[in-house]
Amino acid sequence: MLIESFQNDKIKNVTKLLTDNRFRKKSKVFVVEGQQENERAMQYDFEPLEFFISENIFKGTLPNGKIHYVSEKVYEKIAYRGSSEGIIGIYHAKENSLSSFVPKKDSTVIIVEGVEKPGNLGAILRSCEAFGVDALIVADGKTDFYNPNVIRSSVGCLFGMEVYQAENEETLEFLQKNSFNIYTTLMDETAEDLYKRDFRQRSAVLFGTEHSGLSDFWIGKGKNTLIPMAGSIDSLNLSNAVAITCYESLKQKKG
Repeated sequence: MLIESFQNDKIKNVTKLLTDNRFRKKSKVFVVEGQQENERAMQYDFEPLEFFISENIFKGTLPNGKIHYVSEKVYEKIAYRGSSEGIIGIYHAKENSLSSFVPKKDSTVIIVEGVEKPGNLGAILRSCEAFGVDALIVADGKTDFYNPNVIRSSVGCLFGMEVYQAENEETLEFLQKNSFNIYTTLMDETAEDLYKRDFRQRSAVLFGTEHSGLSDFWIGKGKNTLIPMAGSIDSLNLSNAVAITCYESLKQKKG
């Protein structure tokens, strides 16, 4: 059966999952749009509930699972990207506890405190996945990992990453218990160049918000670290700073 009405209950449910964070968290399901993103979700064992496909747009191989065919107009209603590939999937969310993460001897972990913009979080996830970072922890996080904009800006990299949300106290306890070298990014005279840090050992690099940086909780909890710059500006966009850090970690491990 072809769904052609915006008033269809399933279409209303998809729309609410896209726009209502609280409803999405309560339902414990989330929305994935795009062929690559859906393929990555299934590759990393996320369980699909159902798919909504526009036959006139979708050009890929049909996924295994329950499929609802929708008209182009209905698909445009539930699509949240400017350009689309005709497939939207609904998946069960995973709930990961930080205590379940078992770091390797040379694990690199990125920690972002209070990141507020879903697009920033998605870009950070993309860099972490691309450069082989072992986990991303959002400390005191305000952002839902399954926000559609996180999935979109991470190009589905969210699904292949170890991602955790924890309070500052739990995060610090985990790092200390597992003997991580803790590198903070507080701006003061004690900071040393990123390139002098040894990422061949367990390392955790902490970043704060672009507006106010790391909170006072992290003062004295690690070694202050900075990215040396030659220009007149003294700071970088958060996602750019994370990307440079992730690359330095990979470079040292491959060197």
